[in-house]
Amino acid sequence: MGKVLLFTDPGIDDAMAVMFALLRPDIELVGIVTGYGNVDLEQATENVTYLLKLAGREDVPVFAGAHFPLSGELVTFYPEFHGKGGLGPIEIPETTQDQLLNFTDLFDLIETHQNELTIIDVGRLTSLAMAYNLGGDEVMNKVNGIFLMGGAFLAPGNVTPLAEANFYGDPIAANLVMERAENLVIVPLNVTEHALVNDSMIAEVTKEGFNAFTSLLEPIYQFYADAYQQIVPEMEGAPFHDVLALLAYTNPDAFTFIKKPVSVSTAPETRGQSISDFRPVESAEFEQEVGKDHWIAMDFNYKKFAKEFIETMKTVVEEP
Repeated sequence: MGKVLLFTDPGIDDAMAVMFALLRPDIELVGIVTGYGNVDLEQATENVTYLLKLAGREDVPVFAGAHFPLSGELVTFYPEFHGKGGLGPIEIPETTQDQLLNFTDLFDLIETHQNELTIIDVGRLTSLAMAYNLGGDEVMNKVNGIFLMGGAFLAPGNVTPLAEANFYGDPIAANLVMERAENLVIVPLNVTEHALVNDSMIAEVTKEGFNAFTSLLEPIYQFYADAYQQIVPEMEGAPFHDVLALLAYTNPDAFTFIKKPVSVSTAPETRGQSISDFRPVESAEFEQEVGKDHWIAMDFNYKKFAKEFIETMKTVVEEP
């Protein structure tokens, strides 16, 4: 069982990733860092707290992350995709945040687990960049590695023609992580957009009350799928981007990876664009300019994804 510190901003696909992590027998979720992104920090924290309470996992510490990008600019949210509260049509009861920990407390967690711990970030990268700024490379790079959902390579973005939402939301933070992180795996939009969950998969995982999350799956899926239908009418289902980033951690053999130098554009006209060099022979000058090499997922086994999604969501957990 691998120890995971999850950075997230639920959001429907983020919420599905949290549920996926909590149900996986091969993931020991040792902490969650919430931040702005699909919703504001307060709502993201409420959503995480709600999911942990449903699962009877209120022992998992929750850390308060970033309120806004490093640039300090106003944040744009996407209620048409995630609903006003982030969980589509689900209205959650008020939850308590009395146990919410200070952001810097996560460094104690990292020091405790060190290379037994993997960070998975499926949201804007502001909080992770802040961790590098406050904790320093020496502390942050004690972890086994980092998996993140973000960017788009050799493909269009989903916020602009060039940029994916997580990189676009805070390109300064994304670029800082590219410069500082070691053992970094990027699971980009050009791969995650094919991680489709469809009606038949949802029917399979909701045909019985397998666990405390079962009743949430159909309504949040339908809200998400309907939103995607508005922009891609031919799409059957909806892509659950963030779940695929967790699968890259639990089942890396289901992916094809390449190692390339990566940076993120902070220029206004190309904001959030993922930059690398896919020429057969890379330029030494370009590699020096971009910085560290990172692993980029370029393809995955969809049948493996569908199988793991169904089996995970059908995990039987007794009511706490």
